[in-house]
This record gives sequence, structure tokens and C-alpha cells, in this order.
Amino acid sequence: MAKDDSPIPPPPRLLPDRPFPPYAYTPRRHPHPIRDPEGHSYGMEVEEPAAPDPTAWRGCGDYLYGIDLFNHGFFWEAHEVWEGLWHACGRRGPTALFLQALINMAAAGFQVRRGNARGMRANAKTALRLFQSAASAIGSGPGCHKGRYMGLDLAGLTTQAAAISNRQSGEADRPGDAEPREFGILLWPE
Repeated sequence: MAKDDSPIPPPPRLLPDRPFPPYAYTPRRHPHPIRDPEGHSYGMEVEEPAAPDPTAWRGCGDYLYGIDLFNHGFFWEAHEVWEGLWHACGRRGPTALFLQALINMAAAGFQVRRGNARGMRANAKTALRLFQSAASAIGSGPGCHKGRYMGLDLAGLTTQAAAISNRQSGEADRPGDAEPREFGILLWPE
């Protein structure tokens, strides 16, 4: 929230032609997207993505769609998209570490949505460790430009993950809240 308590608008969509699901999954509020026949992704075939090229991240539709989903509060869905890319990377290497950190940030956002402060902190702590490992592995290598990896500020993400991992229990959002910006993190690729 801004100092005047007005909501911070989400950034513009990176892939405006790729529609969002009809709801952001929250347990006990919505059907499970994959397991429940009423779920928004039930029975849908998922194409295996190609491993993203960190030097050509702007051309990776799944990566950008994950950012769109995350920024608009579809945390479970962002997690799933990025997990596909993580698997495509072979779950090893600098890009895999970076994607795994984003997956954990999405999981922290999902826990906020559920009102689970402990889960939020645990996932943010894991994301912090993974962002730190990714930064060490990436160094100034391919895909890293002015402290950004795949367009995102690594130091800023590390700082945000640290802050979230240290939040107190009373700072978790209300269970079932549909306002995604209460998580306090928006991804701005440049």
C-alpha cells in the first residue's frame, strides 16, 4: 500500500493476450485447479516448455506469464508455470536456482493468501537462500546485466525475501483475502 493507503496498481501485463485463469486458487475457497473436475485447469494438457535462455528471457513466454500471474495474485499458478521451466532446466544450475527461488516466493504469496504466516516465512526463507545461491552462481555471467538476472533485480529480490522471512505473525494477511498486492511484492523486469 502507498502511504495514503491507496492500493499500488499492478504493473502492466507482459503477455496481455495470454488470459488468466478464472480464479487464483485458494484452498477451501476454490476447486483445486488440476485435481478437481471443476478446477480451472482440470484435464488440460500442459506442453513441456523449453529451458529458458537467460540472455533471451524476453522471448520466454512461460517465464513472462509466470511474472504476470505472480503480479496479479495468481501465486499457485505462477508456481506451476515456473516449476515447468525449472524442470526444463534440469533442476540444476544458476537459472534453475533462480527459478526455484521465484517458485518459493510464489509459494510464500500463496501462504499469505491462506493466512499462514509460518508458511509465508518458511517459503521466503528458502527463497532468500536460493536467491543468494543463484547470485553466487550467476556472478556476472550470461543473462546478468547491471545486477539483474532475466530482467529482475537479484539484490532487490534477496532483500524482499529477507524482509518477508522476518515478518511477525501478526503481519500475515487475512485468510482468503483476494487482494494480491497485500503480499507486497511486484516483479518489474527490465
